[in-house]
Amino acid sequence: MTLPPRELLMRMFEAAVAAVSPAVCLPPHLPPCPPGRTVVVGAGKAAAAMARAVEERWDGPLEGLVVTRYGHAVPTRRIAVVEAAHPVPDEAGQRAAERMLSLVQGLDRDDMVLCLISGGGSALLSLPSAGVPLADKRAVTAQLLRSGAAIGEINTVRKHLSAIKGGRLAAAAAPARVVTLAISDVPGDDPATIASGPTVPDPSTFADARAVLARYHIEPSAAVARHLADERKETIKPGDPRLANVVTEIVATPQQALEAAAMVAVSHGVMPLVLGDAIEGETREVARVMAGIAHSVQRHRQPLPPPAVLISGGETTVTVRGRGRGGRNAEFALALALALDGRPGVHAIACDTDGIDGTEDNAGALIAPDTLARAAAGGLDARARLADNDSYGLFAALDDLVVTGPTLTNVNDFRAILVE
Repeated sequence: MTLPPRELLMRMFEAAVAAVSPAVCLPPHLPPCPPGRTVVVGAGKAAAAMARAVEERWDGPLEGLVVTRYGHAVPTRRIAVVEAAHPVPDEAGQRAAERMLSLVQGLDRDDMVLCLISGGGSALLSLPSAGVPLADKRAVTAQLLRSGAAIGEINTVRKHLSAIKGGRLAAAAAPARVVTLAISDVPGDDPATIASGPTVPDPSTFADARAVLARYHIEPSAAVARHLADERKETIKPGDPRLANVVTEIVATPQQALEAAAMVAVSHGVMPLVLGDAIEGETREVARVMAGIAHSVQRHRQPLPPPAVLISGGETTVTVRGRGRGGRNAEFALALALALDGRPGVHAIACDTDGIDGTEDNAGALIAPDTLARAAAGGLDARARLADNDSYGLFAALDDLVVTGPTLTNVNDFRAILVE
């Protein structure tokens, strides 16, 4: 190994993010200019950077609007950029969604809608269905985010409370051609789940949405319950003729990011093992499993001998029971440190590729064999901090937060465990 562990892990994370930058991954997928108008719409944490990438490579007329998270905007010339709240929606996202629906209506077959979608778009396109107040949708979203529900389950509910997701944006654009370019942040890269699929047919149902709420013991408001009981207001289903002229391409995936990180490891004499790009589950449980694999590498040289690095992606979940600060990646790092219990020769990084771990200002955190010892020396009870969901506070005190600012892309979690 030719680099100190911390530096190698940071270089791997940086390479993972760079590999899925919109400027790199989007231009090869741009369609030809249509005979008529090109209207750009989009949503997500990478939407503004995607819009800029389109502008830099587009020769013909161009107009449109995208919405991104607060702090994720970049300068554009022809495509308007609006910022809105994430992960709990706000009025700015609602207004942006209304404008997008207006922009795509009245187009004909010579026109094209270029839809730029990335993770976070589901919260940012926050136009509720008729009869559902935004405050009610915000309340359901907040409860789901704290419940431990998987992203697919959360988006099933979001689609069925939306006037624009679940294929409705594409249906509004018919008969124009709709080309969706998406950066995937979801396990399995399912276009219907990325940003709740505003241009993709939705196979899920109102019954599925009701089942998610029941599974996590979430009592909806009267307006939400009434809407979810009305089967006539279903999302756009596969085979709907309004989506006959829709094309969807995934331009960047979590796997691409993991493979880029693996190449960095190889170049520095460390054997990588990609464990998967679609790992889900309760964050603390996933951390314990990963610690067990690291133990096997070090003790039994299985599934590969050290020096090795275990790389994984996906989206774990946190069931919030405490009052502390911390996203799922910092929580993973703290749970991993506790599971490793100071094991020599094991270092790790866990970060969100969008640069923002949950609602905090860090991407994630780093751990080393001395993490718990340094915490104890500083009067920090690591186990109590984990119980209070306060990973941020602990890693901030240790100066082990990874702070990058918004990366302007998003393929979800990145984890790398280096075993010497």
